[in-house]
Amino acid sequence: MLGFRVGERWVGDGGPCFVIAEAGANHNRDLGMARELIAVAAEAGADAVKFQTYSAETLYSKKTPRFSYLAGLTDKSTWDLIKAIELPREWQPLLAEEARRRGVLFMSTPFDHAAVTELDALGVPAFKIASFEIVDLPLVRRAAATGKPMILSTGLADLEDIQDALGECAAVGNRQVALLQCASLYPAPVERVNLRAMATMRQAFRVPTGLSDHTLGIHVPVAAVALGAAVIEKHYTLSRTHVGPDHPFAIEPDELKAMIRHIRDVEAALGDGRKAGPHADEVEMYQKARRSLVAACPIPRGTRIAAEMLAIKRPGHGIKPKYRELVVGRVARVDIDEDDVLTWEML
Repeated sequence: MLGFRVGERWVGDGGPCFVIAEAGANHNRDLGMARELIAVAAEAGADAVKFQTYSAETLYSKKTPRFSYLAGLTDKSTWDLIKAIELPREWQPLLAEEARRRGVLFMSTPFDHAAVTELDALGVPAFKIASFEIVDLPLVRRAAATGKPMILSTGLADLEDIQDALGECAAVGNRQVALLQCASLYPAPVERVNLRAMATMRQAFRVPTGLSDHTLGIHVPVAAVALGAAVIEKHYTLSRTHVGPDHPFAIEPDELKAMIRHIRDVEAALGDGRKAGPHADEVEMYQKARRSLVAACPIPRGTRIAAEMLAIKRPGHGIKPKYRELVVGRVARVDIDEDDVLTWEML
């Protein structure tokens, strides 16, 4: 069985989808807002709330060009923007405690080795590596070496990139890994999501797979669960009207709650795959709404039954219609009224 535990939650075959509410940088460097994001994630029923731990100095060269998708949102350079939205690292213990108090797992994506050390010391239950960092093999190895489960986003990655990252995990004895399909566009057009890649990666690498979703709305991650996603990660915000790079494509609190509700509904609807007749709560429908053989006219006792004396109608507690030819030619043992449901005892 593919899977592993994140905290007390089983992630993989046989378990419910592990839902990560991605707060990311949508705290806007406001501690009160960050705490409110945690409260929203807990109320929505997320399994984990996740932030991002990075520093502009170790993440971007100051010569990095601006991203086109941020045109019109900010006049800052890429480096200055990242500097402006960094999560203050002294918040991490406070946010972890807030998450514990709210009953939701606290996670944060590390973007440097110091972040791995800090988050490991806080007891995060797993490490999530972002798509762009999957090629930072020393970072992947450092996180995997903690022995914590690893969740790797694979946006922009090919199978070789993924194999390289999995190799780093295996080299330090960590085989508790899940891979997330991801389209690294913000927002991502639905035609770029490629949900079927989840099955490809699962077959190729024999690990649980899921989706890190950047599409607008909630329907794509719900569909991913129907296709077997073991993990869903989705950006959310308190309001898309807030200023910041990740707010415009994130979902709002009511949408997060609806997404998780729909995910749980889909999981319940998937069932166990067996086709074994009516369930206990369907017995009334089985008996009253299915069809049986019914007398099309009065049939006196002693009458040999002809085909034209039979009709197929509801309810369904009589002789099954498939036995019609076995009934034709038999003799009525009792008087049968029109519309009586036929049973074998009558013949």
